[in-house]
Formats: sequence, C-alpha cells, structure tokens
Amino acid sequence: MLDLRFVRENPEIVKENIKNKFQHNKLDLVDEVIALDVELRNAKHEAEALRANKNKISKQIGALMAQGKKEEAEGMKRQVTADSEHLAQLEIKEAELEKKVKNIMMVIPNIIDPSVPIGKDDSENVEVERYGEPFVPDFEVPYHAEIMEKLSGIDLDSARKVAGNGFYYLLGNVARLHSAVISYARDFMINRGFTYCIPPFMIRSEVVTGVMSFAEMDAMMYKIEGEDLYLIGTSEHSMIGKFIDTILPEASLPQTYTSYSPCFRKEKGAHGLEERGVYRIHQFEKQEMIVLCKPEESMMWFDKLWKDTVDLFRSLDIPVRTLECCSGDLADLKVKSIDVEAWSPRQKKYFEVGSCSNLGDAQARRLKIRVDGEKGKYFAHTLNNTVVAPPRMLIAFLENNLNEDGSVNIPVALQPYMGGMTVIK
Repeated sequence: MLDLRFVRENPEIVKENIKNKFQHNKLDLVDEVIALDVELRNAKHEAEALRANKNKISKQIGALMAQGKKEEAEGMKRQVTADSEHLAQLEIKEAELEKKVKNIMMVIPNIIDPSVPIGKDDSENVEVERYGEPFVPDFEVPYHAEIMEKLSGIDLDSARKVAGNGFYYLLGNVARLHSAVISYARDFMINRGFTYCIPPFMIRSEVVTGVMSFAEMDAMMYKIEGEDLYLIGTSEHSMIGKFIDTILPEASLPQTYTSYSPCFRKEKGAHGLEERGVYRIHQFEKQEMIVLCKPEESMMWFDKLWKDTVDLFRSLDIPVRTLECCSGDLADLKVKSIDVEAWSPRQKKYFEVGSCSNLGDAQARRLKIRVDGEKGKYFAHTLNNTVVAPPRMLIAFLENNLNEDGSVNIPVALQPYMGGMTVIK
C-alpha cells in the first residue's frame, strides 16, 4: 500500500505506474481517492474546530452559572447540544470516508522499481542468466508421475478418492527424498546465517490483507468456516505477520528467517488441476526465507536471496535460470520479482520452481511494522523468497538424475539425509 501523501503529491507518477502494469481500469481511482482525502481532511478539520469550540463554551457556561447568568448559560448549552449532534454526524462521516480511502488505497498497486521490464503478462518476462548446462539424455524421460509410480513413490488415485484432484500420497523413498530435500534446504539456509522457524499454519484476516492483495487472497486462500482464520498459502504470510504492529530497534535489522510450512492454495483460475501430476496442487510443503531490513538495503538483500536459491539448486547439479518478472506479471504489492526456473529434460525447457520478491514498505505499512531509527520512525522493507518447494522441485530432481533403467541418482549433498543411499531403484 502506498503512502497517501505520496499519492496526493505525485498523482501522475502513480497513474503512470498503473499504466505500466496495464491496469487502466484503476486510473480513475487515483483522482477518486485524492478527492475523498480532501473531503476527509475537511471533515476532520471541522470536527476538531467543533471540539475546540465545545470545550471553550463549556468553560464559559461554568463561569456564567457562577455569575448567576442562567439564561445566557442555557443558550450556550443549547449551542453545545447542537454542536455535539453535528460532531456525531461528522464522526460517522469520517469513519465512512476513512473506510473508502483505505479500500481504494489497498488496490492501487505499489510503485515498481525502474529496472522492471514493461510487459503485459508472464509471456513478456525476461531471461536474466543461466546456471549449469541443460542436458537431454539419449533416452526418453517419462512424465514425472510415471517416474514416481515406477519407484512405488506416489498414489494419486487414492488421494483423488480421499480429497479430489490436486492432492497426493508420497510413499517410500520418494517420500523420504521429499523430506530430505526440505531438511537439506533448512540446513543450507541455517548455514548462511538465517534463523530457522516453524510458524503458525493459520492466520487471521487482518494478517491476510496485510501481506497480499485482494485478488491474490481470493485466488489463493482457504478460509476456516466459522472462524476468523485462513490456511496459509506460504509461510511468508505468517512470518511477516509475526511483526504486526511492532516497533523494531534499528540495530535489530536485518531480521532474517528461513521457515518451513505446509502450504494450501485454492489455485482459482488455474484452468483445472492435473490428474496425473504434482506440478500445480492444493497442498505442498516449502522452505521459505523472509527478510525485514532498512529501505536502503532491500535491493542488496533481494540479490542475495535469489542467489541463495540458485546456489542450492546448483549444489544438487540441477541447471536453472533466472527470469525477471515484467510489470504486468507483478502482484500489486511487489516492487520487483525474479523467478528461478529449473531445467526439465523431458520438456526440454525451464519451469518455475521458486520466486523472489521485494515488496518495499507495502506490507510493513499495512501491518504497521515500524523501525525506530536515529532520524525517527519509518516502515521496514520486506522480502521473501522460495528456498525450495517440493514436490514441484522433485520433478526437476527426478528428471535431472534419472538413469535409463528408471533408477534415480542421489547427489552427494543429499546422501546424508537419505541414510547414505546413493541411488533409488
């Protein structure tokens, strides 16, 4: 969410940003919120004047009563009553205007970084760099679900009976591999100085609206019936929520965490879920990283975070590339975002396995996460990044480590987490 003062003072910058995000339907909101803000400030000013006058008259009534000027005092009392009624109406008007202003400000997109490429959607994202040499074996690589099934590692049919499409049972060594990847990612980030955390897997609505846009919320979140609770779509949600309405000493920054959680997503608008795969699903697990930092350090942390993910995948000898998200592919709260994509030997192309985002002070402003610095209080900057998210990551792992006989090699880095196993047969 933007600073209302910034919108008021820079309406053309805000409108140009909206155009760059190809959200032309929101252009009128800028003038609307500025007009509402003028009306709100006028109402507040009038209310403050009435309160001051009311206090002044109240003192005068006491003095007149002491002087025996009862009739004059009664006239002033009638004035106080009239002012009180008007003040009550103004307070109702203030509340209504504040709600309207907030609702509009919640949907005006954040100002994107000047380095973000301009484009309508993800088809116009820009490749930045490749890491590792893409490899296609001289045998046919089966679909990932087939690889898992031949290893007795997945049961999609039973999951469909129990919960429907978008769910799965992982079994045996494939399930063990899934857990090994999560554990390896956890230790990988701990060794890079991040604090490990397991957060709540449900959050209240005030946290949901603080960390994401209404559009994302509608497309992703499962609500618990009868409760003010939502299942998290990623641990970023509860990790950023951890700092709601807090004032952090500047010396405590940066705050760096790596968090584990299951993730639950409706995947609304995903054009149906695969029946035989685990690429787009309702439930998965993820190792995440989040950072709270000073504004001037957020771009430095942005580069560090996505590089950590690249390093992790390369430590498992999986080729990856980075893709800069264009303006039209950025969620409203994001300032800048880079996707990490892994190589698929079967498809002979890259596919998304993680995303790194800088949200500026948007989440902090919504959740009132402030920093007490030498020059006063300011809003922290927040960032998040996927370390690894199996079972999607397993697709890349299995395809890139598959042998012609259907067995799967275990890289040296993962072998301690697999009980010393070097190959899954």
